[in-house]
Amino acid sequence: MGDDEGGLKAQDLVPAAGGEWHGLLFDNQAVGLPPALTWTLRIPFEPVGGDPAALDVEWLPLPAPGWRAMQGVACESTSFAEPAEASVHHHGHHRYDRVSVRVLAQDGPRIQVEVTVSGDLDQLGPIDIAVSAWLTFAGIRVQLGDAGSASAALARLGAFTEVDGLVELPGAPGVAFHFVPAPIDR
Repeated sequence: MGDDEGGLKAQDLVPAAGGEWHGLLFDNQAVGLPPALTWTLRIPFEPVGGDPAALDVEWLPLPAPGWRAMQGVACESTSFAEPAEASVHHHGHHRYDRVSVRVLAQDGPRIQVEVTVSGDLDQLGPIDIAVSAWLTFAGIRVQLGDAGSASAALARLGAFTEVDGLVELPGAPGVAFHFVPAPIDR
């Protein structure tokens, strides 16, 4: 990993506990964007200089058959927002041009990912950042213009991925429908 002169150093970004991953089935009928299922990863870092820091990778088109079958999937994005968006949050939002993601392992709702981002667009400091972290599944959000009920949203989601084991989380703020793993009876 390289660093530009000054600014944050890549070795300052140490993954912390509490990371998560989730899916989003989204469309935008107003602009003609068809429904697509993408994935988001959020990797928190240990505080840097006492301030919070995290890596977000959004809009990942990971080719997985379901949320329980992520091990081994991978994808790359060679330009910001084409399709993935990678950003480090530390005293602001710092975009990275390229992203590579591999899911190394899966243990139930947890996945171990290896993420490399490069091409520091906003002069954060590190030219590239490579991290490995365990993340916990936070569900799949369904935000479709024509899904008017939870059952319709779940049916539409089923056309894109396995939905067994998912239940609606009612009242999810700012999200049309949110499905999470069903509680395990003990």
